[in-house]
Amino acid sequence: MRRLLVLAVVVATVYGCGLPTYPPVLSRVVAGDDARPHSWPWQISLQSDSSGQWRHVCGGTLISSEWVLSAAHCVNDRYSYRVELGKHDLTNDEGSIARGAAVIIKHEDYSTLLSRNDIALIKLSSPVDFSDTIMPACLPDQGVILPHGAPCYVTGWGRLSTNGPLAVILQQALLPVVGHDICSQSDWWSVLATEKMVCAGGDGVTAGCNGDSGGPLICQNPDGSWDVHGVVSFGSGEGCNVFQKPTVFTQVSSYISWINTVMTNY
Repeated sequence: MRRLLVLAVVVATVYGCGLPTYPPVLSRVVAGDDARPHSWPWQISLQSDSSGQWRHVCGGTLISSEWVLSAAHCVNDRYSYRVELGKHDLTNDEGSIARGAAVIIKHEDYSTLLSRNDIALIKLSSPVDFSDTIMPACLPDQGVILPHGAPCYVTGWGRLSTNGPLAVILQQALLPVVGHDICSQSDWWSVLATEKMVCAGGDGVTAGCNGDSGGPLICQNPDGSWDVHGVVSFGSGEGCNVFQKPTVFTQVSSYISWINTVMTNY
């Protein structure tokens, strides 16, 4: 019995949340760059069958063995969806696995017009086993507000330029947080940026068009683990990382109670 208990502790330590086996290379480059393979093991590809074959449509974040966090605007009732996990290169198998979307729960107060409450949870058709390439990100505590300038990262297979194709290799980009008092100013996002959102980027320099809708804004804790603090919601229609128009994320810490309720009830 003692040996089994020790083994369980070891497994939990190795595959706990937010601690990748292959740590990311945290470069401070202008625009994004290719991520180290499997260094963001909670990143998922949300895919639809809208064209008779599975097609990448959004990003998302694995937060448990059977739940994925994404954006409400990424899903609708017209299509079927699946989640591919353990992906780095969208064109290669890489030993990745796919799970159907058994249940999709959009926030009941989601507003398409103003992008309010743009958050959704997807329950996988069956739980996944954690591994070196598949593990969950940690959730922040309820109500945590990131300080202005906090060095967070966005990841995804987003476009590398405003009108360019989707990336094939998973991208990462440094996006410093912009405090709400700045992001909500009239020449920034004004009233479109609420206190349940977090803004990041917007200096016109730091990052390119990285990070699909639904993907994570991920921030490192002092102990080295990573929390998912944001879900990519919207940006400027004028282009990528427009000056004073940072990427706007649904602030995960404002929805911890909702997340826990959904995961308990479904």
